[in-house]
Amino acid sequence: MIRAVLDANVFVSAVLSPTGIPAKILDAWRAEQFYLLVSKPILHEIDRVFHYPKIVKRHLWSAERTRTFIEDLAHLAIFSTGDLTLSVIAEDPSDNRYIECAVEGEAAYIVSGDRHLLSLAEYEGIRILTPKAFLDVVRGRKNEQGQGN
Repeated sequence: MIRAVLDANVFVSAVLSPTGIPAKILDAWRAEQFYLLVSKPILHEIDRVFHYPKIVKRHLWSAERTRTFIEDLAHLAIFSTGDLTLSVIAEDPSDNRYIECAVEGEAAYIVSGDRHLLSLAEYEGIRILTPKAFLDVVRGRKNEQGQGN
């Protein structure tokens, strides 16, 4: 089964738009169609973004619900140690956390809407795709060009 790392923006989009493509990706993970990889830095990023005032205003989750969501990810996903440090994306060094997790966890894909990651397209054989392109991969389609949302 394929392994993938999801950017924090995918998780936030999934929560804010429960019928959108990112939500369908989380549904596919819950249906065990791929393995999800996370690391402590990624979980911290998801937690931080979920607490942005403009995001809180949109998702309306309590602090408890957000905490439970993060804890569930930590327990249900494959946890990467976070020991690896890479400097691949100079324009936004915080994006390196996704590449580090993918390399450590031997992921095949990183899924993101972030332009810095998407412009890289691939790192050491790890494909970096948009949510739409990754959902096509999970569903068995051949579109892996990173096109779509």
